[in-house]
Amino acid sequence: AAEVEAFMWADTQSSAKRAALFSPADRVLVKVQDLTPDKADQLIWLRARVHTSRAKGKQCFLVLRQQQFNVQALVAVGDRASKQMVKFAANINKESIVDVEAVVRKVEQKIESCSQQDVELHMERIFVISQAEPRLPLQLEDAVRPDGEGEEEGRATVNQDTKLDNRVIDLRTTTSQAVFRLQSGVCQLFRDTLINKGFVEIQTPKIISAASEGGANVFTVSYFKTSAYLAQSPQLYKQMCICADFDKVFCVGPVFRAEDSNTHRHLTEFVGLDIEMAFNYHYHEVIDSITDTMVQIFKGLRDNFQTEIQTVNKQYPSEPFKFLEPTLRLEYTEGVAMLREAGVEMGDEDDLRFRAPNPGTVNSSSKYDTDFYVLDKYPLAVRPFYTMPDPNNPKYSNSYDMFMRGEEILSGAQRIHDAQLLTERAQHHQIDLEKIKAYIDSFRYGAPPHGGGGPR
Repeated sequence: AAEVEAFMWADTQSSAKRAALFSPADRVLVKVQDLTPDKADQLIWLRARVHTSRAKGKQCFLVLRQQQFNVQALVAVGDRASKQMVKFAANINKESIVDVEAVVRKVEQKIESCSQQDVELHMERIFVISQAEPRLPLQLEDAVRPDGEGEEEGRATVNQDTKLDNRVIDLRTTTSQAVFRLQSGVCQLFRDTLINKGFVEIQTPKIISAASEGGANVFTVSYFKTSAYLAQSPQLYKQMCICADFDKVFCVGPVFRAEDSNTHRHLTEFVGLDIEMAFNYHYHEVIDSITDTMVQIFKGLRDNFQTEIQTVNKQYPSEPFKFLEPTLRLEYTEGVAMLREAGVEMGDEDDLRFRAPNPGTVNSSSKYDTDFYVLDKYPLAVRPFYTMPDPNNPKYSNSYDMFMRGEEILSGAQRIHDAQLLTERAQHHQIDLEKIKAYIDSFRYGAPPHGGGGPR
């Protein structure tokens, strides 16, 4: 057989020559994730990054990567490859983008280091499409190493500052790729579930004339000859839509909080998923709708994103997520009692959101066996001014939080829909009524009972 050459893409003399050499009909590029034993003995084309390379005698092994999938590729001196081709392949810088023509071969022993463990590629041609610089600011294999792993062998890890300073490289890691796909999946499942329930997606203003909800933790920005604020939440706008007979609304968008971000619970900017809906008889209809939406997200991730979940688990090991149907619902007083049983000192009306452990852990996993639960009936004193008081106990409210593994991920409530009571509660919280006048006025012309919440 004729010896096959390997050369740089740039070595071809013109775009016309490139087109003549490689027309779409000649070169249908396949995906790494589709390389399975079913494709054994097929000649394929593949475009990928060089993840690692290792020369050994008259052969060279490459690991080729696409996002979170990779496959081993081999080029060896023989009828289909020269010494020059092997040398050329061995000298390709890591992270370079290459096109390869190769035969898919089954392997007798699984390749544990690759996502495609049952096949490898025997390369016949290789072209460098884009050459990476020889020195990378960080090594991807170091960036995905779990904390503490390999310390005895002296293997490196990459600290957060280095990752953030080289974010484009860090985002190429399998873990980052999986995290962003999981995030995309959450938003898609959230939207699909709510649209199927009859919700309408809305977009709310992010540059506003007054501080959201009368709060102090807002970013002030220059707005022509005056000042404006970045919205802390879409809360007031969601409620105004309910007053306008939208019935059920949701939004996905950025939220800005001028809070000290020195804990894992606080961010100055994040994406919020917000829900608001009118109900017929009881605010628990809202809780039921939100918990069902969350359960649909959990199921969708479990059933459709196992590859991504397993990829993240390699760097950040975690037990499978557990949830119940229907979702476990406890009252606030029960949560306080469990914390006291666990040795936490707190009063009946203290805010436990930042220290509430998983009740399955506190009261034994055999009792609840769930990582997701709802705490209902929070003290009125720790909730926003628009929260509806409990008609049976004025010290408490028709409000709730939802927790995942002990961390609060959603805060919600029935909202006050009477303009006079809303005004009184705003005054009690010492909020300037003039700044929320349009909000309060929206309740003066008839407003249905409603509630909502926002997963964070």
